[in-house]
This record gives sequence, structure tokens and C-alpha cells, in this order.
Amino acid sequence: MPDALLSYQAAIRLAEQGADHAALAETLRRMSVVHYQRDEPDVALALCRRSYDTALLLGDAALAAEALNTLGGMEVDRGRMPEARQLLEEAVARGGSHPGLRSRVEQNLGIMASIQGDYDAAMRHYTSSLEACRAGADDKGCAIAYHNLGMISADRGSWAEADHYYEASLHLAERIGEVHLQGLCLLNHAEVHSAREDFVRARDSAEAALVIFNRLGSCMDKADAYRVLGVVYRETGRPALGEARLRAAIDMSVQTGSVLCEAEASRELAKLYQRMSRNQEALTLLTGAHRLFRRLEAHLDLVDVGSKMAELEGTFLAVVRDWGQSIESVDSYTFGHCGRVAEYGIAVAEALGFNDTERTTIRLGAYLHDVGKVRVPHEVLNKPGPLTDEESAIIQQHPGWGVELLAAVDFPWDIKPIIRWHHEKYDGTGYPDRLVGEAIPVAAQIIGIVDVYDALTTTRSYRPAMTHQAALETMHGMARGWRPEVFAAFLQSVGARREAPRATA
Repeated sequence: MPDALLSYQAAIRLAEQGADHAALAETLRRMSVVHYQRDEPDVALALCRRSYDTALLLGDAALAAEALNTLGGMEVDRGRMPEARQLLEEAVARGGSHPGLRSRVEQNLGIMASIQGDYDAAMRHYTSSLEACRAGADDKGCAIAYHNLGMISADRGSWAEADHYYEASLHLAERIGEVHLQGLCLLNHAEVHSAREDFVRARDSAEAALVIFNRLGSCMDKADAYRVLGVVYRETGRPALGEARLRAAIDMSVQTGSVLCEAEASRELAKLYQRMSRNQEALTLLTGAHRLFRRLEAHLDLVDVGSKMAELEGTFLAVVRDWGQSIESVDSYTFGHCGRVAEYGIAVAEALGFNDTERTTIRLGAYLHDVGKVRVPHEVLNKPGPLTDEESAIIQQHPGWGVELLAAVDFPWDIKPIIRWHHEKYDGTGYPDRLVGEAIPVAAQIIGIVDVYDALTTTRSYRPAMTHQAALETMHGMARGWRPEVFAAFLQSVGARREAPRATA
């Protein structure tokens, strides 16, 4: 790259000496791209703007549009979408009749739409890019456009369309000798095969892509291939191989700085650990992946982070739900407890006006609030009758044990206070820390109140379930245990139901 810069600098001097403004504009633009790739955005933007000004002075609309398109692409990469759109639309207005330029501008507009999760717009722009490439007999551009259309089709779940576009792109890439693009087509097609549960074809395509990337020395792409192979092995009942390949993908991603692949491989490994009941390890991986996606969100690293985060949070919920249900499964009387606590807790949170993040915290906290009960002796947890003082003291340790179990997990949501303090009471009579009043987090109070309600309306070994109305009457007598606004929100939401569903033995 230093040699390229020296060559461009020499070309610029010659163009200036010969007053060759066309050569100067084009050389400045190309040199700006090199500086941008060197992570020198300020220098790159200044050079590209100079290219644009030179083209305007010359009166060359096509060169001016090329500079605008390059500037627009840089702004897309920096996440400055309004500025990028303005530049790209101006590029179309100035030089849109040129097929090559039109295809590149439409491709950048497609990338921008894809980042923003607007897949319909992305399809339109990539289709326009393909049409412009065809008009200009640009086989390489067509191959890239087909590949991009395949990716958007896959994101939309349109598997047959994705098949068609990837096959078209691969055919062209093979014909013109674009080896790296061949590897990308094979790898992304492997993900489509995997999504359709055609794991034999998924493995074959991923392995073929891996051969290409290994030959090219493309470690970042190799990491993605290992990730896909790890998923294939996980889904075909080979957990040891799946873990090895996904671990390799994470290690390669760290080495190459591929934040997206590291985050996605971590999420897929967490799913494997979930199936193996290695829940703490799964949650640790998911927490790390969440931080990585947040980094991508800050830099808009050419990915629709919103959909990635939604998928990740779905995996988080699946892991904690499974873990909560596995704890309940030792006691048939409380099976389904965590799910009901989550349902009731969300209703109270909505009555209090909680936002989406706060409701997610409530839902995850509901599923994990009793995780510490895994350390309670079986005979105490399932005792068919009232507990002795000694047994009650053991039970009262489960909130602290729950926090200890999750000590290594740095959750993106404030869940641990719910786990530790959901049995605290507003009047100071709760446990384990005898907190009083405002010292108890609202989220813990929400889970605490719906936990009591579900216990009262569920059949236990030593008593039948109360009716909804009887439970409410009992809880009115216990109202001093909760913040007034929490109790009022409970009555407004859960308490307003005619009759809550009950679990039976």
C-alpha cells in the first residue's frame, strides 16, 4: 500500500504540471480510497472532496459523480446515513446515465438499506445495480449484484430466490475467475442450506469455501466457514466437533478483528451449550456476544444490527427459560412457575410504564429468580408439608446462591438484583438482607409480588390452590410488603383478571 501511495503522489504531480484535470480528479479519488483503507478517514475525505471540486472545475459530470459515490460509500461505512444518502442521490443526478457508475451507486444504496434493515429497498437497489451492470456488459458487477441479491433473499427467508441468485453469482464468478467471490457464494449458500436443514449440502459448500479461503490466505473468511461448519455439526448431533469448530471460529475472529463473526460464533456456541445444559457457559458467551453487537451498532459495520440483537436476545431468553424450567422439573407442583411469573411480571411492568429494555429485564429475571434452588437439598425443596426453622433458613439462602451461580456472567440487563432481592419486603421483613422501602429495586418488588400470587394460586403438596379472588384477599393483608405503586400496578393488571390459570398436580 505505501508503494501505491507513492505512485499516486507521482501521478498527481504530473497531472498538476500538465494541467490534466481529468487525470488529477481520478487520481485524487483513487488515492482517497487507499487512505480510507489505511484507517485515515479525514485525509481520505479531504482528497475525495478535492477530486469532486476538480471535476466540477473541469465540467466533467461523470468524474464528479464518481467522487460523490466514493464519498457516499465512506459515509455509509461511518454510519452517517443522511449524509450518505444525499451524496449518493446527487451522484445519480449528475452521472446516473453511465451504467458503471449507476451500478456502483445503486450498490452503495443497497448496502445502506441493508444496514438499516430495509430489505425491500435493498432488493430494489441491488436489482437496479444488476440491470446497470447488464447494460454495461459488466460480468464482475453482475456477479457481485447476484451475490448481494442472494444475501438479501436469505435475510428475508426467501430460500428459493437465494438459491437462484447464489448459483448465478457462482457461475459468473467461476467464468471470469473471481476466486474470492466463488468462496463467498459457496459459504453464504451453505448458510441457506443449513437454514433449510439440508446439512449435507451445507457441509459440502462450507468445506469447498474453506478450501478457497485457505488457498487465498483469507483468515477472516475462514473463521466464517468454521462457524458454519460448527453449526452443521451441532445440528447433526456431533457436539464435540461442533464445539471445536465454533471455538476455532471465535479464535480466528479475535486474531483478525472480525467482530461480527466473533459475536455470531459466540451465539452459536451458546446454543450448543444450552443443549448440553451448560447454562452458565452459554450465558457468559451470550453476554460477550451482546457487547460485540453493541460495538457493531456503534460503528454500523455493514450489518443490520437490529435483527442480530433481536436474535441474540431470543437466544438469551431460550437459555434462561430452559434453565428455569429444568429447576422446576424436580417439583411437579411448581412446573410452569417461572413462565407464569414472567407473564404476570410483564403485565405489572407494562402497567408501570416500563420500556422495552426494562420489560426484557423483568422477563429474564423471572426465569432466573429461583436459579439458586439447585443448591437446596431435594428433600427440603420437595417436603410435603410446612418447613422447620432450620429448613426455612436453608431455603432463604437460595437468592444468594443464585447470584453466586451467575457471578461470572456480566448480564447486559440488571438481572442480579431481581435474583437476590425478590423476597425482600417493603416493611423490612423479607430476606436475605432485610432491606427496607426504597432500598429494594422496583424490578425485584415486581417479581416478588407476582411470585407470591403464583404460589398462592398453585396447588402445593400441603394445600390446594387458592382461587384468584381468595389470593387477592390474602395479598391485601400482606400489602405492606410492597411499594404502594407496585401493589397498585399488580391490582390493575394481574388482579383485574377474572380467574388466573392454575397448575395442578
